[in-house]
Amino acid sequence: LMLCLHQELLGSGIHVSLIEPGPVTSKIASNGLFWFLKNSDHEHSVHRADYEAQLARLRAGGSTSRLKPGPEVVHTALRHALLSRRPRPHYVVTVPARIGVILKRILPASLLYRLLSKRA
Repeated sequence: LMLCLHQELLGSGIHVSLIEPGPVTSKIASNGLFWFLKNSDHEHSVHRADYEAQLARLRAGGSTSRLKPGPEVVHTALRHALLSRRPRPHYVVTVPARIGVILKRILPASLLYRLLSKRA
C-alpha cells in the first residue's frame, strides 16, 4: 500500500514514508484493554485461550522487556520523516525489525509466515 501511494504521489512534492518500529515499549495494549473488553466477545471466541493468556499478561502489567526501546525511537524516525527535505521512503527502527526485513528478503514467504506465527 505504501509503495502504491508513493508511486501515485511521485513528483507532487508529497513524500510517503513507512515507519516499521518492531517491538517498542508502549501503553497501546493497556490503553486499548477497556475497549477490547467492552466490544469483543472473547469469552466465546475460538481463540479464547489465546485471549485469556494475553489478558492475564496485560493485567499483570504487560511486557517488561528491557530489550525493547521506548517510543522515543519511533519519534526520532517520525521527526526525521516529517522535517527532512528528502525523507527516506522506509524507516526500520529496531534491531528485530531489521532482522525481519532481512528474513523477508532471503526466506520463502511460507517459511517466514510460519516462523512469525510461532512468535505470536
